[in-house]
Amino acid sequence: MQRIAGKIVWITGASSGIGEALTYALDKKNCKLIISSRREADLNRVKDKCTNKHNIAILPLDLVEFNTMDRKVSEALALNNGLDILINNAGVSQRSLIVNTDFEVYKNLMEINYLGTVALTKALLPYFIENKKGHFVTVTSLMGKFGSPYRSGYCGAKHALHGFFDVLRMEHEKDQIAVTLICPGFVQTNVAKNALTADGSKQMSDDKATQNGLPVHIFSRKMIRAIERQKFEAYIGRGELMGIYMKRFFPKLLHKIVLRSEVR
Repeated sequence: MQRIAGKIVWITGASSGIGEALTYALDKKNCKLIISSRREADLNRVKDKCTNKHNIAILPLDLVEFNTMDRKVSEALALNNGLDILINNAGVSQRSLIVNTDFEVYKNLMEINYLGTVALTKALLPYFIENKKGHFVTVTSLMGKFGSPYRSGYCGAKHALHGFFDVLRMEHEKDQIAVTLICPGFVQTNVAKNALTADGSKQMSDDKATQNGLPVHIFSRKMIRAIERQKFEAYIGRGELMGIYMKRFFPKLLHKIVLRSEVR
């Protein structure tokens, strides 16, 4: 097991939710952190709550600006003269039926959740290869393993992440590059409130499953443990984790249970 304490870690989507909680948890482990999101003011708020502010660097980043990724990686590497771990955490969810959803919403979901993450990862990859070390950690979802109504575009993007990063792990094991996929179940964040609806607007309301999910500080602790163990995949949640195994062995039963639950 490789301890994360003192490592140089870049976290995307660090202005709220899982990314924010990770920032606080890794700050306590004396990591040198680069925190990114579109909202610089919120990043400053997160930094101000940290104990070791001198170890926190802010790097605004918009995942859909694909052509900026090479420059952003160069800026990130210059901040601490290197990087050990990239945590691809930024993303957005969805709550709308397929028949009602504008195609542009699907495009946005893929650009933010998949293509932006791939662009950033590819921009950093040559550095990890050259140094024969590095760890990509990507937050996907249980929806990257099985589907659920109202989340078609989100599920598609998360499934795509699994395909890409599984291959990245295979191709670059020889370069001592690790890849960990983190699959959250329900976590107490604003993911439902910020989810895109059929016309691309935010849902602006929470759901019971998210409200009753795992507290985000507990989730971040479990996630850090999975990173240190360099797990291929880690499923973090509560009873909803059973869906992973039901999808594999009893897919028709899972189909019926998910439909009956009508989780939104």
